[in-house]
Amino acid sequence: MTLSRRDFAKRSTLAGAGLALTGSVGVLASAPGALAAGVPEPRGPRPRPAVPPGYGPLVPDPKGLLALPAGFSYRVVTRAGVTRLESGEPTPSNHDGTAAFEGPRGATLLVNNHELKGPRANWKHPVPLAEGLVYDPAAAGGCTVVEVSHDGEHTAEWVGIAGTSTNCAGGATPWGTWLTCEETEDKAGQNGMTKTHGYVFEVDPHDRRANRAPKPVKALGRYAHEAVVTDPSRGHLYLTEDAAGPNGLFYRWTPPPGFRHGRGRLRTLADDAGRLQAFKCFDSGGRFVDDLSRATRPGTVYGVDWVDVPDRDAASVSVRKQFKDGGVTRARKLEGMWWGDGGAYVVSSFAREESPVQHDGQVWFYDPRRRTLTLKVRFGVNRHPERDGAFDGPDNITVSPHGGLVIAEDGEGVQHLFGALDDGRTYPIARNELNNGTAQKPEYSEFTGVTFSPDGRTLFANIQEPGIMLAITGPWRRQGR
Repeated sequence: MTLSRRDFAKRSTLAGAGLALTGSVGVLASAPGALAAGVPEPRGPRPRPAVPPGYGPLVPDPKGLLALPAGFSYRVVTRAGVTRLESGEPTPSNHDGTAAFEGPRGATLLVNNHELKGPRANWKHPVPLAEGLVYDPAAAGGCTVVEVSHDGEHTAEWVGIAGTSTNCAGGATPWGTWLTCEETEDKAGQNGMTKTHGYVFEVDPHDRRANRAPKPVKALGRYAHEAVVTDPSRGHLYLTEDAAGPNGLFYRWTPPPGFRHGRGRLRTLADDAGRLQAFKCFDSGGRFVDDLSRATRPGTVYGVDWVDVPDRDAASVSVRKQFKDGGVTRARKLEGMWWGDGGAYVVSSFAREESPVQHDGQVWFYDPRRRTLTLKVRFGVNRHPERDGAFDGPDNITVSPHGGLVIAEDGEGVQHLFGALDDGRTYPIARNELNNGTAQKPEYSEFTGVTFSPDGRTLFANIQEPGIMLAITGPWRRQGR
């Protein structure tokens, strides 16, 4: 059923502020200096939390890699050019989106994207062209599957898919596979490619034979894909697009009648199967919202409608350019997503001059039952990113088994992993201390691929450049709501 502007405006009038604050999601936290959506303040004095969130200040790493709270430790699982695949070839570089799955005998299997764009000759450590697992032999990207023991020790690594391009984020499926997303629109003959790119591919970490003869899931569209999540109840897939000129879109794919999800089922779909749609938002007054950056107050709620994509394979015009002004809602840097609390957490990393309003990050929550999008966190522009302590540029995101969210920073200057609770508090988990620049002009790569092991004991995360996967362990404890 479509939620009309009139219906949403009527509901908003009846529910008032409660529409923004009810439901299963609760309230998310913000970073220092940011604003978070919150419940109405109770009358009378508010008791202070007995225990501050998190695990204390970060302790500098004598090895110059990763600062962690006291009592925590890390293990390097893979490192580009250093660790080796089963074939003897070096681990590829530029680690990105990652998901963890239960493996054999208590092990964990991690599918790790490698965001390598363009020809293989441009990269020192591309994904090896493993026999039978190659889509386009000219492309440098792909995924590896990493097996680690229960304590995070690297035991094996192999190619899951090769010959794809710019594998940025993606998403785990409820049936135990990984959907890897190409953040590019290169066609055959462009940028050295021999096949057309900009698709989603399915990678099975448990069954190597299932990954042979890679086939793009063209039903999900061809554009600069970022992340994807699956609604386990309704079967919808939600996808983000990281693009500008014009800004990207948030998509929903509806399966065709009778389709049942499962391992390998997506690759059996016809190229035009199901319905691919882009979102269109309107406020409580029924007014169209052209760009998500317009929302400057956490707690803002938009109604969402869905508009059919005319040509999902973008034969001549990019998908996001097929809509006229007023046809869809846009946003800059639509990045990480995670399914939790009955809906999709969606990140817009930042907005600059290309957008109506500038910011350094937003975290939204899409509720499919209510068909609403709620701004949970907004980061104001960080004027001093070189200073430690202020968080900005949220990117990859995961729901923590210990409460709240864990967010990977992809901002400017200092880079962190940080936790965010639903009462407006945040806390640091890690700081990247690997300086890829100089002492005079330090540069720190973004964190990517944040995900917990199935048992919740180990937090995995990547430093994208040069490409390092880390396993973080310590005295995790339940964080307040």
